[in-house]
Amino acid sequence: MYFRVVLWLESVPSMPPIQNIAAYKFTPLTDLRPLRTRLMEAGREWSLKGTILISTEGINLFVAGTPDSVSRLMTLLRLLPGLADLTPKYSETDHQPFSRYLVRIKREIIAFGVEGINPAENPAPKIQAATLRQWLDEGRPLTLLDTRNDYEVKLGTFKNALPLGIDHFRDFPGAVRKLPEEMKEGPIVMFCTGGIRCEKAGPFMEREGFKHILQLEGGILKYFEECGGAHYEGECFVFDKRVGVDPCLHETDSIICFKCQTPLTGEEQKDPRYVRGVSCPACYRTPESHMQTTLARRQESISRLASPPPGRIPYDNDRPFKIPAPCDGMPFLEAVQTILPRIPRQEWENRQVQGLLLDPRKNPVPADRTVRAGETYVHRVPGLTEPEVNMNVRILHEDEALVVLDKPAPLPMHPGGRFNRNTLQFLLDTVYHPQKPHPAHRLDANTTGVLLITRRRHFAARLQPQFESGTVAKIYLVRVNGHPEEDSFCCDAPISSTPSALGLRTVDRADGLKARTEFKVLNRHADGTSLLEARPLTGRTNQIRVHLWHLGLPVCGDPAYLKDGAIGGTQTLSPGDPPLCLHAWKISFLHPLDMTPCEMAAPIPPHLTATPQSCDLK
Repeated sequence: MYFRVVLWLESVPSMPPIQNIAAYKFTPLTDLRPLRTRLMEAGREWSLKGTILISTEGINLFVAGTPDSVSRLMTLLRLLPGLADLTPKYSETDHQPFSRYLVRIKREIIAFGVEGINPAENPAPKIQAATLRQWLDEGRPLTLLDTRNDYEVKLGTFKNALPLGIDHFRDFPGAVRKLPEEMKEGPIVMFCTGGIRCEKAGPFMEREGFKHILQLEGGILKYFEECGGAHYEGECFVFDKRVGVDPCLHETDSIICFKCQTPLTGEEQKDPRYVRGVSCPACYRTPESHMQTTLARRQESISRLASPPPGRIPYDNDRPFKIPAPCDGMPFLEAVQTILPRIPRQEWENRQVQGLLLDPRKNPVPADRTVRAGETYVHRVPGLTEPEVNMNVRILHEDEALVVLDKPAPLPMHPGGRFNRNTLQFLLDTVYHPQKPHPAHRLDANTTGVLLITRRRHFAARLQPQFESGTVAKIYLVRVNGHPEEDSFCCDAPISSTPSALGLRTVDRADGLKARTEFKVLNRHADGTSLLEARPLTGRTNQIRVHLWHLGLPVCGDPAYLKDGAIGGTQTLSPGDPPLCLHAWKISFLHPLDMTPCEMAAPIPPHLTATPQSCDLK
């Protein structure tokens, strides 16, 4: 039984090797569509894989199959006018290096993008592989010019060859024009993988004034076939699954990095920076550099969105509103007047006639429609433009859980009143789409400084309780009118729970909410102002501003809490107004990713530090 098995195995015919061919020819071709159909049908019938490019300027192909099927293809091609002498370069593999078979009609069989270059009519002189080797053996003075892309040169090239440092063959003309003028007088031998790029590069260089140009006939692959690896270092990049071949035209162990498409030798694959499908030595980034790259991209997106601010461009603002229980069963207009009483009934009637009151499907709502509690309708404000804001938002840090911003002013955080698109939330929703980042705390529209944004609800649930429990430490810098008597002091005045008509909070000793802020004087300035450090131990709305106003030390630039206990007529400043001198400087918390202590700080704005006396804020 044992001998029978052996004899049977020995009788199994071995599989024929896969034959790989590369060939090109610059010659006029016509009737490209019927030719493409003919080549597609033949390739499928003969189980070929690879790519054939056809153009009015010629043919370029990389194809693999059994020796018989490759021979049939060459016979078919040589019957075409102008292709009788088509000569391929051969190599063999034990596997199919291509995944599919394509025949494409192209404008050029090798993309170059320079008009007037016709290799069929005006080819550059060629040098045979054996002749080049002889010249190199003799040490003849010449320049070896590598016309290939940088990632190809990386795997190997001729000794002392001059690479052009290009990413694409279309960059070749620009690179040639930067070569030293004296090179135009000396002999130059240019080379590429199979010779086709040199067919266009040679005539172009002659047109640019280079007087002694030769191209290596058949390129590196033909040189390997005839001369082996003499005067060559490394391997040759090929455009199929083999990635690289050695001077014996055998497949090497080089691979392509999935992330950046850089070819990697076997030695480079041992580098700890190579992680299959993730990174290689060429594209690996340290966490710090990766964050910097990410931040730069985000910052660019913010700059594009903010210039001009999105609310400056007129748009239709659809404002939803919900029918409350007391309005159940009312006619539509009566319910609207009840919900939004500040607008007169006549004005609502006019807007209803203009089709500006809509149902959720954006259809106009009849005035007498009976509404039900819980229904949502839309009030459309057409052609809206919003007041100017400062959208110069700066990202200080970003990771999987958090985005840390340096918020400018004036900039409202959330839509409301006159602001919808000119808000921080609109900016975040746009830049981080489809994520819905959510601020973990709030800063007034006029307040600058560090702001924490959670990127997912899960992380918000780990950070928000820290604010609610008071374990988050916040330090503000504030410049006030007046000189405090003590260097350190605090304020425990309770703050009203409901806003005034202007939306302001004030001290309310009867029904106000407990609030405490600690202050430390950093500098008393000759102009009558002082720079303070403020630490709010509770988180009431307008807390620092209200406490300082209550103490007779109103914040410089505050449009609402004025000197001598007066109240101003507006809340939000315009970009050209003197700034509110309140800045969220530092914030300490437990990072929601791993609950380790973390501190973030925002740069101090000039209007806080430009003082007659210097102060150390380290």
